[in-house]
Amino acid sequence: MGFLTDLTCTRCGRAYPKDRLWNLSPCCEAPLFARYDLEGAMGELKRERLAERMPTMWRYAEVLPVEREDYRVSLGEGFTPLLQVTSLGQQVGAPKLYMKDEGNNPTGSFKARGLSVAVSRACELGARAVAIPSAGNAGGATAAYAARAGMRAHIFMPRDVPRANRVECEVLGAHVELVDGLITDCGRIVAGRKDREGWFDVSTLKEPYRVEGKKTMGYELAEQFDWDLPEVVIYPTGGGTGLIGMWKAFDEMEQMGWIGSKRPRMVSVQAAGCAPIVRAFEAGAASAEPWEGAETAAAGLRVPRAVGDFLMLRAIRESGGCAVAVSDEELMACVWEMASATGIFPAPEGAANLAGLKGLVKQGLVSPDERVVVFNTGSGLKYIDVISGVMLQ
Repeated sequence: MGFLTDLTCTRCGRAYPKDRLWNLSPCCEAPLFARYDLEGAMGELKRERLAERMPTMWRYAEVLPVEREDYRVSLGEGFTPLLQVTSLGQQVGAPKLYMKDEGNNPTGSFKARGLSVAVSRACELGARAVAIPSAGNAGGATAAYAARAGMRAHIFMPRDVPRANRVECEVLGAHVELVDGLITDCGRIVAGRKDREGWFDVSTLKEPYRVEGKKTMGYELAEQFDWDLPEVVIYPTGGGTGLIGMWKAFDEMEQMGWIGSKRPRMVSVQAAGCAPIVRAFEAGAASAEPWEGAETAAAGLRVPRAVGDFLMLRAIRESGGCAVAVSDEELMACVWEMASATGIFPAPEGAANLAGLKGLVKQGLVSPDERVVVFNTGSGLKYIDVISGVMLQ
């Protein structure tokens, strides 16, 4: 039946029972985190035996919230390649550079991890329909896993979302509504209609389980580095669930004795046209004010307000990391640079990490002897219309 014990409010720590569907915590209107009996999990989850398990994120099933295996909705997500990209690293002054390529996931992005777990747990707890606001890839993942589970999916997208993302959702059988506005406007529609329509809202960090899927990136990093974490992790943050999830994973692994107290410096990369976390970090604020007039070609970074802003900022500061902003010109140029040097066609959000790394190297914030991991969060094939538009300019 698994080792999930309860859910806890990320602001005040109040516990909530695990056997019903929750969105934000009733006490603080904050994200809920799943908590596990890690001592019990260690009896079955052996670090030295992981190589014998399936090469997906479900190799860590004991620290995931789906309690019955027959409710596991999977398309083979996770355990993506960690590639040493020395040539690219030498070009930018970080010779010990690695890329974690999340474009290898089903539906072509890291969103597959979170939505696999969220849909699985929602189905296990009796949900029959899910709804989500999405700037693109989360919608495609929701549509795919809902189809796999036999659930209805309602997806709300900004009207200017990349065409591939909209078509993907429609072909997978989801009901898609295009909205004049940003992802936050889409989120308001979901929040206003979910109770009346009978949808379970799987918005970023407004339910407890997407972050559980995303945290498996942290488990994989540790395993792929033979339990010696890198010095720097660079991650593009819109909603920030991936960064938050990895930080949670590091804590769980330390409690299980898999790693020590050493942590990577966590770096948040945002687009200059929508950088609320960068602004809050530089101001020393504990949370981020909404960004007015958000605009960037990297659709996944166009998130003017993140529900988990305080969790991102906490992880960045506790790790000794930082938050940086890059221009659209920089990040789009890095699509070409990253692809031609590695053979990986990155999403603009993934390329933003390379632009961010260049700035860190120039400022002396990353040294040549440090192992640095940049995440390519999705396949550039999902952004053909955006990228070809830049080529035609």
